[in-house]
Amino acid sequence: MSHRTTQAGAPRSGALHILDNPALASLTGPHAHFAERRGRVVRYPLDVSPWLALPDEPDADDWADLAALAGPGAEVPLPGYRGEVPDGWEITARIDGVQLVDDGVAAAPEPEAVLLGPADVPEILDLVARTRPGPFLPRTIEMGTYLGIRREGALVALAGERLHPPGWTEISAVCTDPAFRGEGLATRLIHAVAYGIRERDETPFLHTGAGNTGAIRLYESLGFRLRRTTAFAAARVPERLVAVS
Repeated sequence: MSHRTTQAGAPRSGALHILDNPALASLTGPHAHFAERRGRVVRYPLDVSPWLALPDEPDADDWADLAALAGPGAEVPLPGYRGEVPDGWEITARIDGVQLVDDGVAAAPEPEAVLLGPADVPEILDLVARTRPGPFLPRTIEMGTYLGIRREGALVALAGERLHPPGWTEISAVCTDPAFRGEGLATRLIHAVAYGIRERDETPFLHTGAGNTGAIRLYESLGFRLRRTTAFAAARVPERLVAVS
């Protein structure tokens, strides 16, 4: 297999906005210490995040590198990718999504918020399993600051930081125990996480499903604006890998 000297994330003519491929910008920037790489394809360790990144315009070598990195028959996420997959690959999921960016969020610290760490992961995983805000894995907590609110010692609300392109930080894992919804806990945590991001002179952004209209309305009411539509796709690697010469 031939490998080119072009580095992952290197600028091309007609370069896109950094948030058009946020995982690539994150894994070749502030989160480079997480990056598992083959050629121009980079991904997070599988116990950190399912996000991976292809170059902006993947070619046959890139798809071969992704297949080799993931392994025959593996299902891989293709966040933000809207193009076709090569022969032998199978699209297994495609969900429309949106990306929103800070446009006047009233960021503020939250006195009731507690900083969460590795010891809190089992409780976080339980809350995430019950509320389904999106993937949270055993080492996701290493991606950034995660804040929670507890009631009688139990974790009942959560929000934190995920992707980290230079100058930007994604707010993620926003969730509240159903028994405590309607108290504004998610809003307070979003404000608190956004405050920490702003304190670093960075800008908050986030993703959600295009069909999640309730969440979109909430985010827009908090001062986020729609930047772009996107897609969350997944594809299966061919069982038999063919080398690219």
